Amino acid sequence: MSNRQAEIAAALNVIPPFTDEAALAAEVERRKAFIKQTLRNAGLKVLVLGISGGVDSSTAGRLAQLAVEELREETGDAGYRFIAVRLPYGQQHDEDDAAAAMKFVKADEEVTVNIADAVKGLDAELDAVSKLTDARRDFVRGNTKARMRMVAQYAIANANDGLVIGTDHAAEAVMGFFTKFGDGACDLTPLEGLVKGQVREIAKYLGAAEKLYLKVPTADLEELTPGKPDEDAHGVSYKEIDAFLHGETVRDDAYDIIVRTYDKTAHKRRQPYAPE
Repeated sequence: MSNRQAEIAAALNVIPPFTDEAALAAEVERRKAFIKQTLRNAGLKVLVLGISGGVDSSTAGRLAQLAVEELREETGDAGYRFIAVRLPYGQQHDEDDAAAAMKFVKADEEVTVNIADAVKGLDAELDAVSKLTDARRDFVRGNTKARMRMVAQYAIANANDGLVIGTDHAAEAVMGFFTKFGDGACDLTPLEGLVKGQVREIAKYLGAAEKLYLKVPTADLEELTPGKPDEDAHGVSYKEIDAFLHGETVRDDAYDIIVRTYDKTAHKRRQPYAPE
């Protein structure tokens, strides 16, 4: 492991590989306990999370549902509940996957908010966006979608006196692969420190179908490239990212891409800049 690998892994609180199923099960229990304690500390009883159909939100959602079920059993308080939110932009191209994810999560309450009108309405008010090239406009609109989804989740959480869950984990954090103040905004991150392979392992352990836990990850924010795999955007595979974070040797160009991207996206992982 290089010094940079060790430094980055420590900064992202990377969890070592699971040695066996007992270690995996213990990590699941630790993360459920974290969710429960976060709710208790906040004096609140409701959790909210957008479910996209990918393995990250599916895993975080199932953990949240199990946590509130345990809280209800432990306290006798039926007020503890989890709200899963579908947030399509028009018609979602992988609608079947999103439906399968909701079935796996088994949330107490399901809500659907179509963000298309809100995003298009904002676009119509922004001359700066209308003057962009098609490709650049598509990119900007993609970030608007992510932020609009978080606006919706926080509105639902506010209305229910709840907390918003984020799905960021170490393999996305190292690449800065989230929208600042969009999917990067939340109150708690139960997947923090896990690499992508570990998220998949937890999903499988919790009973997710193979189609769900092995699904090709995609942010799916840009209309000109629907379903574009995350790995195409990264320039490296999640397998290589996971290996890097676990201190293993990776190709020189993969190492360089990961370190360079981590440094370039540092602003996403810190609080806003302020005078020192």
